[in-house]
Amino acid sequence: MGTSAPSWQSETPERWAGSYSRSPVKRPRLLLADDHSLLLDALRQMLEREFTVLRTVTDGAALVDAVNELRPDVVLCDVSMPRLRGLHAVQRIRRRHSQVHCIILTMHDDSELAAEAFRSGASAYILKSTPASELLQAIRTVLAGEPYPHQVRRPAVTPAAARRIADVCEEESLSSREHEVLRLIAGGSTMKQAAATLGITPRTVAFHKYRIMRQLSLHSSAELVQFAVKRRLI
Repeated sequence: MGTSAPSWQSETPERWAGSYSRSPVKRPRLLLADDHSLLLDALRQMLEREFTVLRTVTDGAALVDAVNELRPDVVLCDVSMPRLRGLHAVQRIRRRHSQVHCIILTMHDDSELAAEAFRSGASAYILKSTPASELLQAIRTVLAGEPYPHQVRRPAVTPAAARRIADVCEEESLSSREHEVLRLIAGGSTMKQAAATLGITPRTVAFHKYRIMRQLSLHSSAELVQFAVKRRLI
């Protein structure tokens, strides 16, 4: 996770106070999960003006246990957490509690990871850099039973990142073609876009992607993106 503070940490209560706090009806109940306690505290202080925050937890397994115990209306969780990844936690929660809405709150501005989150059962994919008003609107939208549209960009691969990708490929014994595929995928290209860039078929790109993931012991597109983030490839 980045070191810069989310933009909503500086928001004043008057700017983001919502309709639920002014209504006599029961306030929606939230669970928050992130492995950074300071961020959790800031997030809780912001949301408690409009919602009831039942608990904050710092790992995915604790989140699943808390949902089983407390049955919240909405869960906000990060992607990368100890013991159980956020997306795996969402899958478990949605299988057992289909009425619980799950929102991914993350620093990763990546379309493939967002798609993976929605396939896992998330109702929204929100960046930590977004304003408080957008996060609040996302919560209100999923409470109304609607998915919240997300806007993520494809990150550019800088020359320094390209050099790091080359180093990783050499270290992991990837071929030059696999190097090119990893560079494009790490930069946010879809398989169709990568195929057009390289002049090959999407099926061939998929084959190279499979070989890369097998070589790196990765099991999903989300893990491939996380690998790229951890190795500072993007």
